[in-house]
Amino acid sequence: MSPRLMLSSCLALWISFCAVTLAEDWLTRAQNLMKTTPLIDGHNDLPWQLRKHFNNQLNNVDLNTLNITHTNIPKVRKGQIGAQFWAAYVPCDTQYKDAVRQTLEQIDVVHRMCSKYPETFQFATSSKDIEEAFKSNKVASLIGVEGGHSIDSSLGTLRTMYHLGARYMTLTHSCNTPWADNWRVDTGADPPENNGLSAFGKKLIKEMNRLGMLIDLAHVPVTVMNQVLDISEAPVIFSHSSAYTVCPHKRNVPDDVLNRVNETGGIVMVNFYNDYVTCSQTARLSDVADHFDHIKKVAGAGIIGFGGDYDGVTRVPEGLEDVSKYPNLVAELLRRGWTDEEVKAALGNNLLRVMREVENVRDRMSTTSPDDSPIPYDDVKNPCRTSYGYTDSGAARSLSTLTLLLVTAFQALMTLID
Repeated sequence: MSPRLMLSSCLALWISFCAVTLAEDWLTRAQNLMKTTPLIDGHNDLPWQLRKHFNNQLNNVDLNTLNITHTNIPKVRKGQIGAQFWAAYVPCDTQYKDAVRQTLEQIDVVHRMCSKYPETFQFATSSKDIEEAFKSNKVASLIGVEGGHSIDSSLGTLRTMYHLGARYMTLTHSCNTPWADNWRVDTGADPPENNGLSAFGKKLIKEMNRLGMLIDLAHVPVTVMNQVLDISEAPVIFSHSSAYTVCPHKRNVPDDVLNRVNETGGIVMVNFYNDYVTCSQTARLSDVADHFDHIKKVAGAGIIGFGGDYDGVTRVPEGLEDVSKYPNLVAELLRRGWTDEEVKAALGNNLLRVMREVENVRDRMSTTSPDDSPIPYDDVKNPCRTSYGYTDSGAARSLSTLTLLLVTAFQALMTLID
């Protein structure tokens, strides 16, 4: 080998060695940051996979060895996840049928996950719970109801799910509800039915504020995004959405809304689904980091979080194949010049801040009575819904009117007789 060729080979090996060493340094730095600040992921659909594959029979599955999903306990541990919002999701075709029952079953399976694996999962409902679980080296496990169709247009059902531990609700999924339009309206695939939010939908926003329930705008059209940002007294979340300017998919968030989220103290938790990352079927980890960079550039590092959507999507980027890969993305942000404080904000501090403010709004509204006004019956009338309460109230009003007429007629008759 000639001296020149030998020198070139040595230089190439040295560059390769340096690159590997630097990558390891970024990863070590990322892992160390994740030991001090919990990575809080906004959306994981493992409960739906448990429904699909096992009909929620946890006795028939071991989350330590499950290998058909993006998520299992070893992967969660390797990914250093500090807190996870587990999605209580049921499809849109359950609307007007058994959506409430099926959603309750998804809430139940999250509770049972925590009971079956107490060494790993700790059920959580507050910012304080997340911090305490993290100190105990457990994954704080929260519930997000994914889709307003799950409450069957009932504020009472919303409250019940909150009392069972649900801490956010995605206002719509991929279908309109009787009180809110969904994101597909912006694509033209679905017709608008509510001009965004109906009057009842606006009441629901206020009731979520009163409860202390995070409002999730991940699946709504831009009209609803802006209406909620106008109405809500508490900051909002996008639990699993990315930047529209980077990938112009209607599930993503446009720049003007990013700025409004910043102004109102909310958070956008970046989705890893290839179709929302690159608007194509393929993507890489660096493409996801581009969304983080863009959101930071437009609205600051203070509104960014992680919302992988693992086990709810069919395609994830190269380098982010499952939940174990989170440290690699954190390392990429550090490599791109993100400061430790910016990374810690995105990991979990932003979401903790949002939760605390939502809890503060709840506490300020503690003397406000629950809204018990039902949605107008004509808005929800269908063959699978009864009209109890509505019909009885109408009958009572009719009876009262009839009684008044009879009394008036009797008084008039007595006057004639006299």
